[in-house]
Amino acid sequence: MSALPATSREWHLVARPEGEPRPEDFALREAPVTAPPEGHILVRNHYFSVDPYMRGRMGVTPGYAYFPPYELGEVLGGHAVGEVIASNVPGFAVGDDVLHFGGWREYAEVPAEEATGIDAQSVPLTAYLSVLGMTGLSAYAGLFEIASFKKGDAVFVSGAAGAVGSQAGQLARLSGASRVIGSAGTDEKVKVLLEEFGFDAAFNYRTAPVAEQLEQAACDGIDVYFDTVGGDHLEAAISSLNEYGRVALCGAIAQYNDIEPPPGPRNLAEAIGKRLSLRGMIVTDHQTLLPRFTEDVSAWVRSGELTWRETVVQGIEKGTEAFLGLFSGDNTGKMIVRLDH
Repeated sequence: MSALPATSREWHLVARPEGEPRPEDFALREAPVTAPPEGHILVRNHYFSVDPYMRGRMGVTPGYAYFPPYELGEVLGGHAVGEVIASNVPGFAVGDDVLHFGGWREYAEVPAEEATGIDAQSVPLTAYLSVLGMTGLSAYAGLFEIASFKKGDAVFVSGAAGAVGSQAGQLARLSGASRVIGSAGTDEKVKVLLEEFGFDAAFNYRTAPVAEQLEQAACDGIDVYFDTVGGDHLEAAISSLNEYGRVALCGAIAQYNDIEPPPGPRNLAEAIGKRLSLRGMIVTDHQTLLPRFTEDVSAWVRSGELTWRETVVQGIEKGTEAFLGLFSGDNTGKMIVRLDH
């Protein structure tokens, strides 16, 4: 075994954001690296994920944090992929590629039971942070379990050029949706939805009211709404949903940085007469779907029928910049940080 590095750089939360997070809420620090104790492995991270749900763990806004809050002064946890460089447990060898939850740092000491071996030969490492990871499972569980999608449904996906939304729309298309509609924040992203991801219709939510554009795109209404945005998108979807329509409440990125509670959808009473179902979801509740998800999605990935985009930011120094970019729409598809060593 080659000599281990002496230190590792890692991102810490040093202040709880009020409203939109600021660079000074985070600090890039050095920590010592030691040989892993019994039952642990030491991983050199190659990529780590930044995700909107992390905002809820940074603050104290009720309702948005469905994982325990980050401790101030501790490394920011999240999914990462890398290579085992030291192992003190059977089953993991030096050189193995693994997925883990060790977070925003160059080197992570990980308990063996919290690491998953992955195959980086057939798909890129980053796929396990996006299309074959929590992102893909969120889209799969939200569409099929929460929204009870069935062939012939008309589907609207908000934030459809993002990591989860882009997968949800494609899964609906591949599974026989009668129409798939998406919203995005730029004309360029709208073009990606139509030409690359195969959406039937898409619109730029910044150019006109969402409700007006959705009504035009969905002449016969919608049966399923996959929500990653909240706010005016949810209100618009309620108006366009047909009777017995279903809503998967996967995210509400438009509201994560709000200091004051936002007004609820003004038309929520329509859900009564239309007999709508609105159901929230947390991806970790759906781990039993993993075998079916992996089988279905891997087949679509191998065949090229399902594609995915990644926005890769280079260097651990850009970790918080990448995270903050999620809230200004800097990413198309999955936002990932690539580490330099």
